[in-house]
Amino acid sequence: MNNKKEFYQIKAKELIKNFKKRNIEAYFVETAELACQKAVDLIKVKSTISWGGSMTLKEIGLLEKLSQQDYNLLDRAQAENYQAKEKIYHQALSADYYLMSANAITQTGKLVNIDGNGNRLAALIYGPKNVIIVAGMNKITKDLESALKRVKNQAAPPNSMRLNQNTPCAKTGQCHNCQVEDTICCQTVITRRSRQKNRIKVILVGEELGF
Repeated sequence: MNNKKEFYQIKAKELIKNFKKRNIEAYFVETAELACQKAVDLIKVKSTISWGGSMTLKEIGLLEKLSQQDYNLLDRAQAENYQAKEKIYHQALSADYYLMSANAITQTGKLVNIDGNGNRLAALIYGPKNVIIVAGMNKITKDLESALKRVKNQAAPPNSMRLNQNTPCAKTGQCHNCQVEDTICCQTVITRRSRQKNRIKVILVGEELGF
């Protein structure tokens, strides 16, 4: 075992304990492939599933794998127009499972996310019966202050670039606390505890994934 893998395992072990104190169920797997299989194992066949925008879910191959099996997928990418996409956003709030990643996670077990439209965060907070979060260990930070810095300077700029947003951070690679129309930093949500025990499940992956 190399030092980085051992380091991730040690950090994940403590983090899983901290999640448990917050009514959040968590697991650690070493690879993206194992993360994909773990997520599938947590989802009942024939369930209704939706998801938020996430490079991590794409990188581990989860969305592709789900499309090949017996699930009812609410995929906004298949919408013919904006009205149809809006309908899927609302339907997702009643899904059996909602899939996403996190922009940052503190070592104490707090989830930190920033969003533009807010549909992803709405589903995290309330609605879907289960929320499954897949996150690489590169998203773990020491505390809330460092988590917020990570979200603004490491997650938001590349996401703005990916979405072709005309924001200062997409041009400079760092946060300007902007108020431009294209900003994707409209809502900040800090999840310190799950009201419903184990509704939120986190799969920690011993690799660097997503932004």
